[in-house]
Amino acid sequence: MADRKWRRTQRVAEVSEQDLGKELCLMGWCARQRDLGNIVFIVLRDRSGELQLVFDEEAGDGLVEQAKALRSEYVIGVKGVLRERESANPDMPTGKWELAVKDLIVYSKAETPPFYIEDTDNSRESLHLEYRYLDLRRPKMRDKMIFRHKFNKFTRDWFDAEGFLEIETPYLVKSTPEGARDYLVPSRVHQGKFFALPQSPQILKQILMVSGFDRYMQLARCFRDEDLRADRQPEFTQIDAEMSFVDQEDVFDVVERYFHDLFKELLDYDIQLPVQRMTYADAMRDYGTDKPDLRFDLKLVDITELVQDTDFRVLSANTKPGHRVVAIKVSGAEFSRREIDKLTEVVRTYGAKGLLWIQKTAAELRSSFSKQVTPELLGSIAEKMLVQEGDYIFIVGDEDLVASRALGQLRLELAKQLELIPENTWAPLWVIDFPMFEYDDELEAYVPAHHPFTSPLPEDRDKLRTEPENCRAQSYDFVLNGNELLSGSIRIHDADLQHEIFDLLGMSEEEIQKRFGFLIKAFRYGVPPHGGFAIGLDRLVMLMTNSDSIRDIIAFPKVQNSACLMSEAPSSVPEADIEALGLELKEAAKEDKK
Repeated sequence: MADRKWRRTQRVAEVSEQDLGKELCLMGWCARQRDLGNIVFIVLRDRSGELQLVFDEEAGDGLVEQAKALRSEYVIGVKGVLRERESANPDMPTGKWELAVKDLIVYSKAETPPFYIEDTDNSRESLHLEYRYLDLRRPKMRDKMIFRHKFNKFTRDWFDAEGFLEIETPYLVKSTPEGARDYLVPSRVHQGKFFALPQSPQILKQILMVSGFDRYMQLARCFRDEDLRADRQPEFTQIDAEMSFVDQEDVFDVVERYFHDLFKELLDYDIQLPVQRMTYADAMRDYGTDKPDLRFDLKLVDITELVQDTDFRVLSANTKPGHRVVAIKVSGAEFSRREIDKLTEVVRTYGAKGLLWIQKTAAELRSSFSKQVTPELLGSIAEKMLVQEGDYIFIVGDEDLVASRALGQLRLELAKQLELIPENTWAPLWVIDFPMFEYDDELEAYVPAHHPFTSPLPEDRDKLRTEPENCRAQSYDFVLNGNELLSGSIRIHDADLQHEIFDLLGMSEEEIQKRFGFLIKAFRYGVPPHGGFAIGLDRLVMLMTNSDSIRDIIAFPKVQNSACLMSEAPSSVPEADIEALGLELKEAAKEDKK
């Protein structure tokens, strides 16, 4: 039996020309085997990549027969001499060399995997997630995990060089309103009371500013009990940062330089600085979303004034206050009736009642509503939209927000269908001057658009009481290719202003103390002006690795119902453990456990 105390000389893809003729000891998994009778080729894989092994009669000691018995995913160690291959493989980074094996040890055997351990395998995702430890052996998944490591290391080093201190905040915290449902953790010691898993370290990082740590950052784990989608998980990571004695410009400077250096280091891409800025109002007006994708054009155009006098109620009814009629022009495309019906379903998905269209042909302006309006009105719309022969105009009229969002989503759909989005292009954008409040119809009250610690724009402070709907906040989002990657704000550090905000939100003194008492107490002892941000690390890595979902860049992700297919979490626990917490399951939950 071979000596089990072998030590690797290097990883399999770390071999180089300098190793030719040397005896090496390599270890890994059998990826592929080719049996040619008196010679056997094995491709050995580890996290660094792959290398071809050769077993032939020159090795002696029956190694060829042993190699014939090797199967996919067996874990082995080999000793041999590195030599040049007679026929190089240009598709392998190590394709110039091979290891002529002189000794072999089998560390463990493996059952036949449920799917091929290769990037071209198209088995269903649920199977890959159930056997995630096998899925992570695939080259593209391995490379994404390595990329994420490099991303994290670069981020920590970069913020350290900028004078930020990485300070960890706790996972067991007080439940405070953050916009989503908390994951609650019952306390055994304090029965009937609960910790919450943090949705973000927002309040704690503000307290760190009170503590005098004027530049804080953390790769913070966050938890939200909400419905999932491609770019959300119940637990996720954000680059969390806070800075004292700063204004919005200071924050923007740090963020822009970080993104520039990050993309240059990891993707060799130059993000042009300074990053463009756009107000929330302009983004909604021109793109129908607060995270516009600027890699292509197709702006929304307001035609409300043009149609206000028409007898066609579908248009004129949406010219009253709080409504708008918007249009978008598409060039170089032809749409069938069926294709237009599909586009109509897109806008209906986002609340619009329908979609109108106009096409300019060589002879006339064709339209879905030609019989309801005058030729002069069609001409006026076409003139404003600067249409050329073959162009289409798509129109939506509805409540302001509905019309904007519906046509904004149609803009994105058209860009995908018509392949208007250039590859390998990054279009960053700051969206600024968000509303301070949003009106909640169910609560019949104003709620914070960001969070209750966000400072209003100085010029809008007088509107807090008189025009809260028109009060803008010192909050900002960093958008990249239509994805919100960062959200942040300048915080309130004035106690009187903070109480005014709480009062405006209808919070009693008792409620304020119950929810935020420890923060209010801290603010009595001197709080500096401060502001910060949080970057969605998972979403950013997803974009930078061209992944379809953040599940692809998280080692052990959850699926749509927040479950882990590999570990089968969440799971039942013994009755005694539940009783120790002072809890009792409802009958329905008890039945589910059986």
